[in-house]
Amino acid sequence: MSHAGSEDFPPDADKAPGFHRVDARPGGEGITSYLIGLGLATLITVVAFFIARTTLVWQPSIPVAIAVLAIAQMGVHLVFFLHITSGPDNVNNIMALAFGVLIVMLLIAGSLWIMAHLNHNMMPMYQLMQMQH
Repeated sequence: MSHAGSEDFPPDADKAPGFHRVDARPGGEGITSYLIGLGLATLITVVAFFIARTTLVWQPSIPVAIAVLAIAQMGVHLVFFLHITSGPDNVNNIMALAFGVLIVMLLIAGSLWIMAHLNHNMMPMYQLMQMQH
């Protein structure tokens, strides 16, 4: 008996990290993926704390290094814990993730725009003081 989709991916085929076949047995391989993800996430966290606390790194480069490590951390979580890959089964997951990122970016851009134009739209302090008297 052949499982659906088993012809597409032979057992020895290359797979993206976090990719799981629908007909695969739960257990072994899934736990290995989670443990690898846990190890990578822990390593990235330790490196981020080390960079933030050390004097060995050029001080102006610390925010850039922390941002790069944060992006790497998000990638580890997406691949190893949420199992979002570029496989054909994950198109809806990728679209939902892209939509979520778009909404977050719009919120950040709108907040920055409002804060940048806040002084322009506010009444000057001397006029506000004259109104109170």
